[in-house]
Amino acid sequence: MVEAVSGPSFDEETNVNTVMLFDNEEVGSDSAQGAGSPMIVDLINRVTALEDPKQVPLGLVDQAIRRSFLVSADMAHAIHPNYASHHEPLHQPKINAGPVIKHNGNLRYATTAFSSLVIRELAKESGVPFQEFVVKNDSACGSTIGPILATLAGLRTVDIGNPQLSMHSIREQCGVADVTYATKLLKTFFEQFTALDKNITIDG
Repeated sequence: MVEAVSGPSFDEETNVNTVMLFDNEEVGSDSAQGAGSPMIVDLINRVTALEDPKQVPLGLVDQAIRRSFLVSADMAHAIHPNYASHHEPLHQPKINAGPVIKHNGNLRYATTAFSSLVIRELAKESGVPFQEFVVKNDSACGSTIGPILATLAGLRTVDIGNPQLSMHSIREQCGVADVTYATKLLKTFFEQFTALDKNITIDG
């Protein structure tokens, strides 16, 4: 991935591409190194800072936040052939069928109509198949660090993940092809998001 984010295709890049990895997600993100820490806000402040703080244009940090886009990349619940009733009929992610865009009406995932559009367009551009997932209304829904980071910083956010079986067990398993798909999608995101974002028009 280092080669993908530092090659010639980034010679004209005007945004700052960043990968952030957090600890403690499964035991609570409220730690000095977790998603609930001020790390992402601190990063934005440092990136936009100049040697002389007095020269920083008013509102520069706010502008940087509004132009930013966060891909919260976790995992997703693949449909199990023995428990198909646990999934909605039209939302049954399959292993080796591409990354999953995750939606939740109660905002357990941070995906919005706009952020899902961005990932759909990038997936189509890169030739990567994608799937959509909405948890059944009568089922509990887990969450990710996406809503935490979106709340902390006010970032446009999408929650995606590769489908897997037996999440959080000692028998977790996912598909090899999905790793390739996700890598290709994220590479396309880093390379093409800036141009795509400039071309998206939202009426109203």
